[in-house]
Amino acid sequence: MSVTDLRPEPDALLAQAAREGRGRLKIFLGAAPGVGKTYAMLEAARRRRAEGVDVVAAVVETHGRAETEALFQGLDLLPKRAQFYRDRILHEMDLDALLARRPQLALIDELAHSNIPGSRHEKRWQDVEEVLAAGIDVLTTLNVQHLETLNDLVTRISGVRVRETVPDAMLDGADEIELVDLPPEELIERLRAGKVYVQDQIARAVQNFFSKGNLTALRELAMRAAADRVDAQLREHMRAHAIGGPWPAQERILVALTESPVSRTLVRTAKRMADRARVDWVAVTVTSAGAGALPEADRDALAQALRLAERLGAEIATLHAAGPIGDELLDYARRRNVSRILLGRARPRPWWRRMAREDVARAVIEQGRDFAVTVVSDPQKGLTPAPVRHWSVDRDPRAYGKATLAVIAASLLALSADRVFPVTSLSLIFMTGVIVVAVRQGLWPSLYASLLSFLTYNFFFTDPRNTFFVIRQDQIMTLVLFLIASTLTGNLAARLRDKALAQRDIAMRTNLLYDFARQVAGAGSSVAVLHAAATHVAAALGGEAVLMRPGPMGRPVIEAAQPPRDALDLRDASAADYAWTRGEEAGRGSGTLPASRWLFLPVGSGDRRLAVLGIAFADGRSLAPMDRRLLDAMTDQIGVALERIALQGDLEQALVTSEAERLRAALLSSVSHDLRTPLVSIIGAASSLADPSLALSAPARATMAETIRDEGERLDRYIQNLLDMTRLGHGALVPKRVPADLRDIAGSARHRLRGALRDHRVEVLVPADLPAVLVDPLLIEQVVMNLLDNAAKYAPEGSRIRVTASLRQDAQGQVAELSVGDEGPGIPAEARDRVFDMFYRVAEGDGQRAGTGLGLAIARGIVEAHAGRIAALPAKDGGPGTRIALTLPLAEPDRLA
Repeated sequence: MSVTDLRPEPDALLAQAAREGRGRLKIFLGAAPGVGKTYAMLEAARRRRAEGVDVVAAVVETHGRAETEALFQGLDLLPKRAQFYRDRILHEMDLDALLARRPQLALIDELAHSNIPGSRHEKRWQDVEEVLAAGIDVLTTLNVQHLETLNDLVTRISGVRVRETVPDAMLDGADEIELVDLPPEELIERLRAGKVYVQDQIARAVQNFFSKGNLTALRELAMRAAADRVDAQLREHMRAHAIGGPWPAQERILVALTESPVSRTLVRTAKRMADRARVDWVAVTVTSAGAGALPEADRDALAQALRLAERLGAEIATLHAAGPIGDELLDYARRRNVSRILLGRARPRPWWRRMAREDVARAVIEQGRDFAVTVVSDPQKGLTPAPVRHWSVDRDPRAYGKATLAVIAASLLALSADRVFPVTSLSLIFMTGVIVVAVRQGLWPSLYASLLSFLTYNFFFTDPRNTFFVIRQDQIMTLVLFLIASTLTGNLAARLRDKALAQRDIAMRTNLLYDFARQVAGAGSSVAVLHAAATHVAAALGGEAVLMRPGPMGRPVIEAAQPPRDALDLRDASAADYAWTRGEEAGRGSGTLPASRWLFLPVGSGDRRLAVLGIAFADGRSLAPMDRRLLDAMTDQIGVALERIALQGDLEQALVTSEAERLRAALLSSVSHDLRTPLVSIIGAASSLADPSLALSAPARATMAETIRDEGERLDRYIQNLLDMTRLGHGALVPKRVPADLRDIAGSARHRLRGALRDHRVEVLVPADLPAVLVDPLLIEQVVMNLLDNAAKYAPEGSRIRVTASLRQDAQGQVAELSVGDEGPGIPAEARDRVFDMFYRVAEGDGQRAGTGLGLAIARGIVEAHAGRIAALPAKDGGPGTRIALTLPLAEPDRLA
């Protein structure tokens, strides 16, 4: 690549952009306590304060050192928060007060410190993350032995396990690292002088930790960690500024996590190897029904190792093997183009335990010759005695009872067949019983059945009978072969059964996800999605589930729960609020508010948070790895469904807005075009009448006055239509129905519209004996006027307009039908329903006749308000023109009286 082809990498630019608005983090890194990290931090703080920076000491531990306390004087001190814990009052950093104070720079000592149980975060480094996110710069201190990936190395060097650790991501994300170094001899001298620990702790500290060899090794680790971070910053700078350089080939490391006690060590080792090689790494756990159920302690250790790998930046994958675990692991490694596999070496096990559980490390080493395989041993070996683990294969006592019954049944059948078949053939009956037990109950009950069948066969069917002695050599061979064959057959049958169970479990989870996806996808509202999700999650995981969204006060409230519940206690509600506010998991099994009984996960799509999902178990257990992957998949499905509902609502709102905009534009077009026409005519006629220079004759003046009247009535009808449509749209048009005569209504409408109808022949054919209708006369008169006005606009001059009325029968009984017909061009069949839409004529173009396009829409609204119907029909005689017919209810006879 030429120099001109170099360009900044988008990921590096995005990483720089992500830091915008965050505070800057500076870590004072040391090899051991007492090297002067806090002293160096206070010196830097005093320099920044002299530059005019607002500095607050949120928490500074001087440990009684006089020179450190002297530097502390004069700095603003943030009071600590008092908290009652185990009959004592302890003091902790007040995170909320610091965020409210919002200084430019905060001093937060001892980054690896564990907070008091019940605090918002479990660790102080999590507090620092929140402070940085608020835009506050932070100075902090850290010893190298507290780094997560170096924890095992420090244990091997010093023999002391450091319990408080900090993820390497904190060091990787630091904007600046200052290495505070002190030669081992000077540090030991400071220790003996009482400047590190009190006098009664000095001898023990020198013996256990502060030896020259340990300090030298820790000093090297600290320098290497600082150098690695400087190298990372250099590479990041090169990527962001398009500076060319040699780049290593892309590789990938896979760490296989099992119930081995070295799982956490494997994770830390893989993290170090991946960082040094600058490659991606994947943490994989494989479960198999054939491997049997893991003890609860092993499951918890495996879950902790997975969480540690995820926190350290690994890609997490959980596989379910229908066959050998080693084969499934190697297949996955080949699919992901893995170059190196890390495995843990389990403690030695007797051969009978190796039969029950596969040796994954041995299988991978023997079959994975195309991979670089690294086996990590137990770091605790030699430091502490190996824990005593009680071995038990009894998973279900009832299974062994059923195996005993199967052997008894086989024995009875063999006794019945003893006189018919030779003794050697009777062993097949017991073999069948062993296979049945293996298929129905599993491996260990089948082995138990094999041994019990061997003893039963020996006791009842070999000479001498009813003893365990065997005197015939052929029967000895039969017994030995029977025991071997029954054991192997039972083992094979049990493995086939386990594979079938594994396939059934995979199918069950697949069907569960399919049903869940179909249920939430078919939900028509967010409430339905939440209720379906709560029910499915609780059923799938065998626990309790809640789904929460912000209420009126902005805090999450329960909207769906299984089993039903209305509220959570304060501790659990705080964890839910944190998960919603920060978009991070909180509660049991997480690093935030772990004392909560519930684990809360944010539900969303992209950066948009839509809900919070909570899961809890009655026995207080944590999620298993397979359950966590299933829960993550369900959480994603819930987020997609809620996002779909939200997008659908946004689309409907957009359609409503678009329709309102269309109506507004049509109304403005109508007002600007049609309402101005009568105004212009009125103004012109009035101006002519008012001009004294024009000598108008009496007929001319009468014509002008008539024009003003006609155009004024026309304008009045337009305005009345607009007002009626507004009242219809808001439901304010309520008919005052009384018995009325259609002849009077039609005659009054014709008279009021005489100006518009003067060029047409109007016929009103309403029978005198037509019963009265139950209507609001004024509103129905407005309807007839609108129909006559519409006919006058489109019918040619001199043509006939007919108003007719009659009785007809429909589904509601006998009704009155009133129709207005003209001899105009007519309405196309496909447009007869649309003519009653608002502004329909406006959409037809500017060549249409004057009018707002509201007359027929208002007519339909008024008629439907009277429980009637209106329709556009062709002319009765088949000629040209249109007939608008409306039906109205008849008045009851008692009301007429």
